[in-house]
Amino acid sequence: MHADPSLAGWQGFGLAVQAYQKRAPFVIDWLAEQAKKNGQRWCVRLVKGAYWDSEVKRAQESGHQGYPVYTRKPNTDVSYLACARRLFDYGDLFYPAFATHNAHTIAAIQHLSKGRPFEFQRLHGMGADLYAEVIGEKNMNVPCRVYAPVGSHEDLLPYLVRRLLENGANTSFVNRIVDENLSIRDLVADPVEVVRHFTTKPHPRIPQPVGLFGEQRKNSMGVNLGNDNELKALADAIAASAQNWTAVPLVPGAKSGAATIDVTDPADRRRVIGTWQPADAALVERALANAVAAQPEWDRLPAAGRAKILEHTADLLEANRGELIALCVREAGKTIPDAIAEVREAVDFCRYYATQARKMLAHPEALPGPTGESNQLFLNGRGVFAAISPWNFPLAIFMGQVVAALVTGNAVIAKPAEQTNLIAYRATQFLHEAGVPAGVLQFLPGDGATVGAALCKDPRIAGVVFTGSTDTARAINRSLAARDAAIAVLIAETGGQNALIADSSSLPEQVVKDAVSSAFYSAGQRCSCARILFVQEDIADKVIAMLAGAMDELKVGEPRLLSTDIGPVIDEDAKKILDDHAARMDREAKAIKVARLDADAAHGTFFAPRAYEISSLAQLQREVFGPVLHVLRWKASDLGKVIDQINATGYGLTLGVHSRIDTTIEQIAKGVKVGNCYVNRNQIGAVVGVQPFGGEGLSGTGPKAGGPHYLARFVTERTLTINTTAAGGNASLLTLGE
Repeated sequence: MHADPSLAGWQGFGLAVQAYQKRAPFVIDWLAEQAKKNGQRWCVRLVKGAYWDSEVKRAQESGHQGYPVYTRKPNTDVSYLACARRLFDYGDLFYPAFATHNAHTIAAIQHLSKGRPFEFQRLHGMGADLYAEVIGEKNMNVPCRVYAPVGSHEDLLPYLVRRLLENGANTSFVNRIVDENLSIRDLVADPVEVVRHFTTKPHPRIPQPVGLFGEQRKNSMGVNLGNDNELKALADAIAASAQNWTAVPLVPGAKSGAATIDVTDPADRRRVIGTWQPADAALVERALANAVAAQPEWDRLPAAGRAKILEHTADLLEANRGELIALCVREAGKTIPDAIAEVREAVDFCRYYATQARKMLAHPEALPGPTGESNQLFLNGRGVFAAISPWNFPLAIFMGQVVAALVTGNAVIAKPAEQTNLIAYRATQFLHEAGVPAGVLQFLPGDGATVGAALCKDPRIAGVVFTGSTDTARAINRSLAARDAAIAVLIAETGGQNALIADSSSLPEQVVKDAVSSAFYSAGQRCSCARILFVQEDIADKVIAMLAGAMDELKVGEPRLLSTDIGPVIDEDAKKILDDHAARMDREAKAIKVARLDADAAHGTFFAPRAYEISSLAQLQREVFGPVLHVLRWKASDLGKVIDQINATGYGLTLGVHSRIDTTIEQIAKGVKVGNCYVNRNQIGAVVGVQPFGGEGLSGTGPKAGGPHYLARFVTERTLTINTTAAGGNASLLTLGE
């Protein structure tokens, strides 16, 4: 960090340090080094910290090893005093400013200062009486700067609400000082002494991120990309992984004689990263015979045993995270954050379905009936499932489909998308290593005609679990229905014409942030991505201008770099569809912005994210599966028409709503027929067991993947009724007594 030479001698640079961050003392050390290097004195404003709850939530969502903040208020108070001492110890390098409304903190700062220059700061409208005792010449005679937010009503309202929430909290000094039942001694207690008496330093009611789900299951662990040690460990794990992968059919007793096919990196098609070998018709036949033979014994294995295998698989996925992330980046073109999330979701599927299977399948359900009779309901696997998975979530959806079918007692023949065979192959190997018999789970890479279609028309298939296009789902449904065999189950999740609705009460900054992440991240290749932004005309100009500015900041290029926001689309076919759509939009719509491609994107299948303003939803004839956002203005009086337009598409999978009006949110959420509705956040990144994902109608068959009812689709029900009186009498009645 180097200062501009023209600023030499200027002492006006300042910044804030938040004491609730555990790294705050080390931040001060680093700032001192920079200030000394630049020959300047810096003003450092020390605050307790804002948005503590958001920091806790983010760490839980991201599966971090711990929290970056202290989970008890007194611990933050201790940190504040330690940071204050540090600021004073650096002498002339800093001019300290202490923002606080706490009487004990004020007194402690005055004591620590030992006459050295500093100032207090307070929020306008707060702490006036307290600071009246501080700033006067007869008292501490210390300057106090009063600060206040400046801006329009709509910009300041969220800030003011936030301040009210923070200062109204029961741990806040501003709140506690008006409590007449609280003694002065307790009010101004030394936080060091308070902390000394804690039995546990972390808050006992705030679990660590790994323990977020309590006794049900472990939370999948992520990577804190702001932590240098974790970054280095991740980089080392990725570097240590294989660089030339292979994938072959895994069918006991048979091998493919087909020639291998090169796998190239979508970020640079000149890079060959591995090979895969397709299955032939003979392998499909052998796999079906193996599965039929292996399924009954697997079904007889207690559900707890199958669940334990899934949990072992989850541990193996986490232990081999570096290789799986490398594969997701190199074969699927995912950015590193997306690849981390992909591994976490696969792990969550394993652990969640293991927990659900124990609840659902461990014991038969007793049913009521007349005395002298027992009635039990048993759940068993249906038979052999074909799992046909997509390339956009080559690990997470592959694992989710396969383990759901396995844990419920079915044999599985897995057919992944041709673009991502390497990832699916490694996932299958981990399942085998964890204990799934080779005949129970078989791996058949290949094209749709040779493998997929052959499986779907075979009468030995009891069910198909599929994620992909609506057209393909319909073809599978027709194929299953045409068989002269037992009626098979189809569990399908397809795409959707997903919309985001923002009204005039929404925060434009948040709308744009969530629209960018929902429409463009993952190169727009999530089935949950926003395709249309309905923005109320009152704020449309502002939102569109901000959207263009935000798109200017996107970095589109090599996904192996942490600085990259968006990587390539999956292949040339996907890119051509997007190029054709962009050419049509250039003619028929108003271009808002086209993001820039990095120079390193020249040899990959990159498509620059872009936004268009359209005049009617009818301009979109189908879902555009890529980083393209279409913006539509709407009038306040036309909200009902907006809802009708969305419903008329027939296949909304997700919906985003941005509003601060409860009645509007309720009207949209109840009126729009979509699978998942997200309010005042982005509409991607559903979490297993928290936000079950999927749709019905043209978007899928329901119930939702990663939800409490999903496993029921993979089982068949059987009942057992026993006439217990046949043994000679109704013992339960005859022994009742008086």
